[in-house]
Amino acid sequence: MTLLYTEVEEELRAAVRDLLADKCSPSAVLDRVESGTPYDAELWKALARDIGVAGLLIPEELGGSASRKGGASAREAAVVLEELGRAVAPVPFLSSAVLATQALLTAGGDIAEELLGRLAAGEATATLAVSFAASPYAPPNPMVTLGEDGTVTGTVTGVIGAEVADVLLVPVRLAQGTGLCVVEASAAVRVTPVTSLDLTRPIATVSFASAPARVVARADGLEVPWVWEALVRGAGLLASEQLGVAEWCLTTTVAYVKERRQFARPVGSFQAVKHRLADLWLEVVGARAAARNAAARLADTASAGPLGDDAAVAVAVAQAHCGAVAVHAAEECVQLHGGIGMTWEHPAHLYLKRAKADQIALGTPGDHREALAGPADLPAPA
Repeated sequence: MTLLYTEVEEELRAAVRDLLADKCSPSAVLDRVESGTPYDAELWKALARDIGVAGLLIPEELGGSASRKGGASAREAAVVLEELGRAVAPVPFLSSAVLATQALLTAGGDIAEELLGRLAAGEATATLAVSFAASPYAPPNPMVTLGEDGTVTGTVTGVIGAEVADVLLVPVRLAQGTGLCVVEASAAVRVTPVTSLDLTRPIATVSFASAPARVVARADGLEVPWVWEALVRGAGLLASEQLGVAEWCLTTTVAYVKERRQFARPVGSFQAVKHRLADLWLEVVGARAAARNAAARLADTASAGPLGDDAAVAVAVAQAHCGAVAVHAAEECVQLHGGIGMTWEHPAHLYLKRAKADQIALGTPGDHREALAGPADLPAPA
C-alpha cells in the first residue's frame, strides 16, 4: 500500500480544482450563502455528470466511474473531498455520493442497483435520512415507522443534503426488526431547514407523513447495518475534507503573512509567527498521512463487504486527528489575518465553521479515540 497520489488521482484533482476555481471562488461562495440558497445546482451537475464524481464509489458494472483499472475507489473519492474542502464547495457530494451511496451498496438488491445507476449518471441526488451528528459507534435507532400500507411516518433531525435530494434513504422500524426504505422527495415529505453552524452545508428536519416507500433491505433486531457501514466509511472519507480545509487555511495564511507588513517588515518574518506556522505545517502533514491511510484502507475493503479491524483503526485515527487539525488551522487563519480575518467579507469564517461542524459530525474525536481501544488493543481514555 502506498499513500502517495497516483497519476490518475492527480488528474482527477486537477479537473476538480480547475472547475472549482472557475465556478466556486470564495466570493461566489459568500454571495451564495447570503442569497439563502447555498447549494450550487449547476456546479453539482458539472461535478456529477461532466467529471463523474457521483459514481466514484459505485462499481463500474452499475454505471460507476472507471477512473482506474477495476473502477474507482475510496482513494479517488478522498481526493475529491480534499478539493471540495479547500473550496468549502456547497455541493451534496458527501451526502449523496458517499453516505447514501454507501448505504445502498451495503444493502444491495434490485432497488438499490437501480437507484445506484441513477446516482452514478447524475440523474438523481440522494441523502441518508440520519442525523449528521450521529456517531458510527452508536447509530441512532430508526425514528421512522413503516406501516402495513407501505408508507412511512416519522421525523428525522439534523439531515444534510435533504433540501436538494431527489431521493431519501430512510432507516425504518418494522413490526419485527429494521429496514431501509427509499422515499421519493416528491412524496409526502416535508423538509424544514434549521440554523446550521456551517453556512455552506445546511441541515434540515425531515418529516414523513404516510409517504409511499419501497423497502430496499430488512434486518432482524434493532441494529441497522447499512447505516453503520455508511457512517463509519463516511467518517473515514470526511477526514480528507478536513485535510482540504486545513491545507487551504495554511496556504492562504502563509501567503498573507508574506505580503502583510508591520514595522516595515513582512509579518511572516517575525519569529513567533514562523513558529506558529511551522507547528501548523507539521500538524497538516500528520493529518495528510492519517487521511490518506484511512482512504487507502477503505479502498482495500470491498464497498459491499464488512469493514476489517485495520480499516476501522485507520478511520478512527484519521477522525480523531484530522478534526482537531482542521479547527486549529482555521483558528490560526482567522487570527493571523488580523482585522480582515474577523470580517464577513473574508472567507476565513466559512472555513472555521466548516471545520468545527465537521469535527462534531459522524462522531466526535472523543468517540473515535474511545473506539480505538478495542481494535488497537489499547486502554480506553479515562
